[in-house]
Amino acid sequence: MENKKLLTLTLGGLSIGTTEFIMMGILPQVAGDFKISIPEAGHFIAAYALGVVIGAPLFAIIGSKLAPKKLLLILMAIFTVFNGLTALSTGHAMMVFTRLMSGLPHGAFFGVGSVVAARLATRGKEAAAMSIMFAGLTIANIIMVPVGTYIGIHSSWRYIFGLIALLGFLTFIFIAKVLPDLPANKNGSIEKELGIFKKPMVWVMILITAIGTGGLFAWISYISPMLTSITHFKATAVPYIMIVAGVGMFAGNILGGKLADKLAPASALLICLLSVTTSLLLDYFFASNQLLTLVGTFLTGASSFALIAPIQILMIRIASEAEILGASATQAAFNIGNAIGAFAGGLPIAAGFGYSSPILVGILMVVIGIGLTMLLIQMQQKDLKASVCTAKC
Repeated sequence: MENKKLLTLTLGGLSIGTTEFIMMGILPQVAGDFKISIPEAGHFIAAYALGVVIGAPLFAIIGSKLAPKKLLLILMAIFTVFNGLTALSTGHAMMVFTRLMSGLPHGAFFGVGSVVAARLATRGKEAAAMSIMFAGLTIANIIMVPVGTYIGIHSSWRYIFGLIALLGFLTFIFIAKVLPDLPANKNGSIEKELGIFKKPMVWVMILITAIGTGGLFAWISYISPMLTSITHFKATAVPYIMIVAGVGMFAGNILGGKLADKLAPASALLICLLSVTTSLLLDYFFASNQLLTLVGTFLTGASSFALIAPIQILMIRIASEAEILGASATQAAFNIGNAIGAFAGGLPIAAGFGYSSPILVGILMVVIGIGLTMLLIQMQQKDLKASVCTAKC
């Protein structure tokens, strides 16, 4: 029964995942429609990411005393309205504004949704329940983004955002009708919410998320030119290879949830980061081999998205007094990782080191994430020893 209720959150994840990733595929069409350059059209991607970073903590704090269901309804209402307005945008300024506003609910939705999934889950299966919600993101990459890109190329990109608004509206209806009413945190306050940022472990988690997951974006941001110039795939094959990555993301997301329930979440996170490093090494050293590149693409997508559930469950437990803000903060950190990975990955290309060089940047970022995770495990062990000592004393 709980899983059926959680499918409502999966639909929300599908809607959000589609609006987040679709712009990369239709950027030339949007730029052509507004008669602007590709770099100017890139502002629409940056505006959405900025909205995520602003909205995640903002809504988590504002909604700290609201019932989770009510907050989710507010978030999806904003999401639906501004994606609809994106479809009707008449120029650069309006498009930047609507994309910024569309991004505001993103982090808070997944933050609140993670908490709701954990509360509805059978004890010991919290991370697996979260992975059901995040499956929507992976399905967006497998189905909606390729279909939306096709529509954008052969018809109009505006139809895609109309469809996204419809998905948002359906999510709103299903949340209202299907999701149970869970009690609000009556003891919540702005002071308590912000108090989690005094915890060193919270900042370590934010750094792990922003840097460790940035390795994925250093790789995937430049995968298309690498596939065509080094692996020698035809450009027409790239969308299908991205579907391979999307299938890997779907499988890894589910696997990561199960792993985080069977092991200590920090241990699961460490295993996943080690797996990302291994798959990126495969991508780098066999970039000229088509078959092994396909294998590496699947494995990198899988291992990267396996990180999501362990990160979310860890942050919820560490930020127990303000779990929604904590879970939302990790979503903001994911998007910071997106920006850092894409920027840092482009530096060696600009320096003339070739299209496979961003992978080395990604490996370095993940290795830093591994070091931070080992630090987190040490901090947890120290806290555990201190609490045992206090109890005995």
